[in-house]
Amino acid sequence: MISFAWPWLGLIWLLGPLLWWVRPAQQRHYSMLKLPVLAEAQQTQLHHTGSAWRTWLALLAWTLLVVGLARPQWLGEAVQIRSEAREMVLAVDLSGSMEIADMQLNGKEVNRLTMVKHVVSDFIARRQGDKLGLILFADTAYVQTPITYDLNSVATMLEEAELRLIGERTAIGDAVGLAVKRFRDNDDVQRILILLTDGQNTAGSISPSKAQQLAAAYGVKVYSIGVGAEEVVVDSFFGKRTVNPSRDLDEAMLRGLAEATGGEYFRARSTEELEAIYSKLDAYEPVAGDEQLRRPQTELFYWPVSVAFVVLSGLFVGPLLRQLGRQPA
Repeated sequence: MISFAWPWLGLIWLLGPLLWWVRPAQQRHYSMLKLPVLAEAQQTQLHHTGSAWRTWLALLAWTLLVVGLARPQWLGEAVQIRSEAREMVLAVDLSGSMEIADMQLNGKEVNRLTMVKHVVSDFIARRQGDKLGLILFADTAYVQTPITYDLNSVATMLEEAELRLIGERTAIGDAVGLAVKRFRDNDDVQRILILLTDGQNTAGSISPSKAQQLAAAYGVKVYSIGVGAEEVVVDSFFGKRTVNPSRDLDEAMLRGLAEATGGEYFRARSTEELEAIYSKLDAYEPVAGDEQLRRPQTELFYWPVSVAFVVLSGLFVGPLLRQLGRQPA
């Protein structure tokens, strides 16, 4: 719905009609917003039969300006905010190995990223009242969505993420370091990083050990999740054989990163295991304190102000140009 931040400024509107009426009758032509530089152009229009509608247009412009001054805002749906602030960042691996189709989703074989999107989107929807951010990483890491209450934006950005968008390799250290940078400007929240990857650190400018030190120093709790099946049956020249598609997963590094920061390492070999992990995370990071309602606000003042300037342009610029056009060259 629409609300006004400063509704009392609406009283200013009365000044416009009041000033118009107290002026001498012979001057009540054209508009109450007369400009000295346009005096000559206005005078030529003084007795024009269309002066009435110009007055109404001037009144409309004045009304729109006053509406803009009152700061109209669109109030979104109420969001429950917990008294104990909590910020989370999701760091999702987009390296080439996430394309390995060793996961099952609704009876169909899908790649790792598709499964992660499915499960994490449900987790995002359950975080009402928390602030979430999204980091994507491969050869390097970048912030796809800043930390925000707008969970729909986070879910949309995750759904639109594409494999190999930023390379083939895996910069785990850069992802953790970037998350720490996002967190460090706010001291009054719980800082939680959920890191999903299926490999080992093979790229980036920050090593996992350095990233671990940074996370511990700034109080960022890391929950690391290793994604990928351990056994799949493939066809080969000698028949079917079993292989481990997650042989490159650096579990020791991920476990050490989590334990050093007070978090925990999880292994997600299937869709069901990843769903169970996120259920555990809900329990580990429970809703705490009283809840309050907060409505996201979107400023709308620029709409009436913009229309007011368009109306004023039609009132003053048009007559001036016509007057200039009548002058002999």
